[in-house]
Amino acid sequence: MLLNVRVMMNTGEQLFDSDPNQDSREASNADVRAPIQSLVNEQVYAVLCVQGRGQPYGALVAFAFSADLRHAVFATPVTTRKYRLLSECDHVALVIDNRSGKAGELMEVEAVTATGRSQLIARGREFDQWAELLISRHPNLKSFVRAETCALFRVDIVRFLHVARFQEVRQWIPTAHS
Repeated sequence: MLLNVRVMMNTGEQLFDSDPNQDSREASNADVRAPIQSLVNEQVYAVLCVQGRGQPYGALVAFAFSADLRHAVFATPVTTRKYRLLSECDHVALVIDNRSGKAGELMEVEAVTATGRSQLIARGREFDQWAELLISRHPNLKSFVRAETCALFRVDIVRFLHVARFQEVRQWIPTAHS
């Protein structure tokens, strides 16, 4: 299914047309979830897209996703622009792609954009659980993630947009039952 894209004229509009019935059908569609799951599993870095004062900002992050793909986690020092921007606006996107493994094969490059809301995770039990997930994927980040100067952010995923062959866009919305 190809998704119709509209130009946003005001900040209250949705960027993508959304038919609730269509979303629920796609949420159970293994044909959409499978390539998303593959990219999430195979790639270890994403571009985190945030905004501040009306300006876009991108930053590279090491990430981990929950098994159900409904949440992602990443770490950042509390002294960074990334941290400040996330504190000001919780609307984020994570862009994950496989272009580095497809040199010379442009039509085989795939990307997924996971949109959602970020939330700072306070130190405690929940922090420890998300930290373990991130560290299990990136063992070299253990001391960084455990440092007092590091913050963990969880992204509650609203939707995934998978792009193949530069123009085939499919949407998948993770649910508790997908």
